[in-house]
Amino acid sequence: MSSSRDPESPAALPTVVIVGRPNVGKSTLVNRIVGRRETIVEERPGVTRDRKMLEADWRGHDFLLVDTGGWMPGGTELDKKVSRQSELALRDADVVLFVVDAAIGITDDDAGVANLLRRIDAPVLVVANKVDDRGHEAAIWDLMTLGLGEPVGVSALHGRGAGDLLDRVVELLPEPPEEPDPHDPSKVEGGEGERRVFGVALVGRPNVGKSTLFNRLIGEDRAIVHDMPGTTRDTIDTVVDTEAGPIRFVDTAGMRRKSRIDDGTEYFSMVRALQAVDTADVALLVIDATEGVTHQDQRLAERIDAAGCPVVVLMNKWEMLGADARAEVMYQIERKMSFLGEAAVLRISALTGRGVHRLLPALSNSLEAYRTRVPTRRVNEVIRAAQQAQPGPHGLRILYATQGAADPPTFTLFANKEVPPHYLRYLERRIREAFDLGATAVKMRVRRRSE
Repeated sequence: MSSSRDPESPAALPTVVIVGRPNVGKSTLVNRIVGRRETIVEERPGVTRDRKMLEADWRGHDFLLVDTGGWMPGGTELDKKVSRQSELALRDADVVLFVVDAAIGITDDDAGVANLLRRIDAPVLVVANKVDDRGHEAAIWDLMTLGLGEPVGVSALHGRGAGDLLDRVVELLPEPPEEPDPHDPSKVEGGEGERRVFGVALVGRPNVGKSTLFNRLIGEDRAIVHDMPGTTRDTIDTVVDTEAGPIRFVDTAGMRRKSRIDDGTEYFSMVRALQAVDTADVALLVIDATEGVTHQDQRLAERIDAAGCPVVVLMNKWEMLGADARAEVMYQIERKMSFLGEAAVLRISALTGRGVHRLLPALSNSLEAYRTRVPTRRVNEVIRAAQQAQPGPHGLRILYATQGAADPPTFTLFANKEVPPHYLRYLERRIREAFDLGATAVKMRVRRRSE
């Protein structure tokens, strides 16, 4: 496996990395640039911990924007890991935005970041944040002593100066890649060679090993791993080239019961995680095998199932269980998660990598089912057989059926009257069984047509 820099088009977009000490407004600036609330913002340091990559554009120039956690020399072990993530992000930077709080001035930590940035090859723009009006503009020039050129004054919160900053950014971006050959169908949008990236979301309770597994899958330490629950605050993602094609792995924050969520940051983390489930093609439900299948694990599985998202259950830390405990956990899965049907259950160790090699074949099976296309003749044969075995209620007849799309498989039924939900579920089950679709999401559409 090899990871790519850009979520959609590997290595195609230039990268702009935002760095700085904690609580200077980096995430607010990210939200301002992309034009929507993509990162979690709170008036306290340490909210952003992992690197988050987002696509942005300014006046026809597309680029990849990377938000990083606050850089801090020393501090706790977690602080050091957050700082390390910021340093790793600089390796791929084409332009660096060094954010400083102009209202406070240069601190020792700012000076430390400046020392680091003077040693890199990429151009650096010093962003003097919190310049909310003309009265604060004089503070900008104090930042010249950082030795990184003329600062750009902005107010990330109010948008003041953001356009001037982006003008400077696009001037420094490298030349865009050559346009694809319009006669090459493999490189034209919508051509046969183009295929949407398959999305896989890692979900689970806090501290069950999602970020450790995420790092193992993508082959680098993108997510911060720490034994303190709630380390991941936001969703982060990376595309990995696999034998089955490109797969986007999305690491999410641990989800707890609403009654246990005690601050705004954790609430928005949960919202981001639920959004990741709703948009994923497959969810990896990570469970701490040493704790067994908890009520919250069961609730998360129900939430994934309600979203119509196929699921692979991963029993992490399996190597720490004895024979009796393993039998008990497998019994709990059968008893508490029977509604997941044919969902695969894998026993793994994210820390050592044991059993993780079985994950890609499981995803490949889901991917194959997800992209299944069935001839119209076969679809109608299955529907006819299903109606003969169990006729529709109140004179209902399915006159014709076809698969309208793949990714996921989508079937359209033409009926003489409205199809009750229970009968539609019956037809869906027969289609799943006939075409070996397993737990893959299947969309069923009904159109009324008179005989």
